[in-house]
Amino acid sequence: MLNEPYFDALETRSVAERESDLLDRLKCQLAKLKRLAPGNFERLKNIDPSSIKSLSELASIPVVRKSDLMALQASVSPFAGMTTTPASNLKRLYMSPGPIFEPEGFGKDWWRMARPMYAAGIKPEMILLNTFSYHFTPAAFMFESGAEFLGCPVIPSGPGNTEMQLRAIEKFKPQGYVGTPSFLRILLEKSMEAGADISSLKVALLAGEALPPSLRAWLLEHGLERVSQTYATADLGNIAYESEAQEGLILDEQLILEIVRPGTDEVVPLGEVGEVVITSLNPDYPLLRFGTGDLSAVLPGISPCGRTNVRIKGWMGRADQTTKVRGMFVHPHMVQTVKKRHPEIAKARVVITGEMANDEMTLMCELEEGIQPELTWIEAVSQSIREVTTLRGEVKVIQKGALPNDGKVIEDARSYA
Repeated sequence: MLNEPYFDALETRSVAERESDLLDRLKCQLAKLKRLAPGNFERLKNIDPSSIKSLSELASIPVVRKSDLMALQASVSPFAGMTTTPASNLKRLYMSPGPIFEPEGFGKDWWRMARPMYAAGIKPEMILLNTFSYHFTPAAFMFESGAEFLGCPVIPSGPGNTEMQLRAIEKFKPQGYVGTPSFLRILLEKSMEAGADISSLKVALLAGEALPPSLRAWLLEHGLERVSQTYATADLGNIAYESEAQEGLILDEQLILEIVRPGTDEVVPLGEVGEVVITSLNPDYPLLRFGTGDLSAVLPGISPCGRTNVRIKGWMGRADQTTKVRGMFVHPHMVQTVKKRHPEIAKARVVITGEMANDEMTLMCELEEGIQPELTWIEAVSQSIREVTTLRGEVKVIQKGALPNDGKVIEDARSYA
């Protein structure tokens, strides 16, 4: 471990060596799933793990998508029968917006975050400011576990309360930041307004939101020396990470990647954009052909940094209408929930706007004939948005028939220039 400049020898092994190792582990994992995870019994009933000769044979198993999890977990609580470790033997139990329920086991660096942190320039004994939320969702604990594995002290600040954050940075002088890009920008702007010295922050590993080139450049212009990103989810932990080469994201060593045509189980040709589908070899929550709902594509060749695993272009949008706003997912069914609470709404669409990571969410509402909205009604709808999505959103009443008849309930109109 910590084999400079690489985290370990796994990162530079040959393609054949990696595929052989993953195939052996996959066979063991499938056998375990057939015994212990009833949520996979139907998908695996015709699969003989010992007879599998290639990772490509995964394509015969139906994809289960993140958008399916709520219904599956509602029918078989809490994890839809997909864990191989009982809930009573897990370390933490999470509830993300949706709700979607996620487990965490007891293994060291269970979320596999130490690898992307190390690749980002975070080294042992570096003090970290962890601004991800420690409330119900696992993001903060993902980075906490990676920091513990690396031997990095953590300031568990969470998001918000910028004045206290600035005081903590001045006193503790952390060199590293983990959190969303938008909150890092807020901290830098607030420090300039308040005259606070947060120049100790030099290395940032960002997740939860898109990192457009313009925002990365802005952060580097305002004191950061290195800004990297990683792609992770609450279901899978770390998926792919950026190295110093900054040419795509490198797949984690414990995962098997497929890119499929959105809405299907069909693997697309190499280089074509499609939905990211992951098979995880996690011992407690071994998700099998899990469709993330995110779009990406495989890049040819290996990274100039020398790491030999598959690379993807990074996040390229959503395969469905589920959209991430300020680090939190907004699902189509949430829009319908708000609409049902307020029967005066004839048609609704959430529109996400903003640039440089300043996300703004607006519920565009067409009202039933004869309805004249009062301020108290708009405030009530705003409160419903906050309760359903855990995010603040504006409410805008528009003319009947103004929304296009295209089936969209969530429109991502942000600028990623």
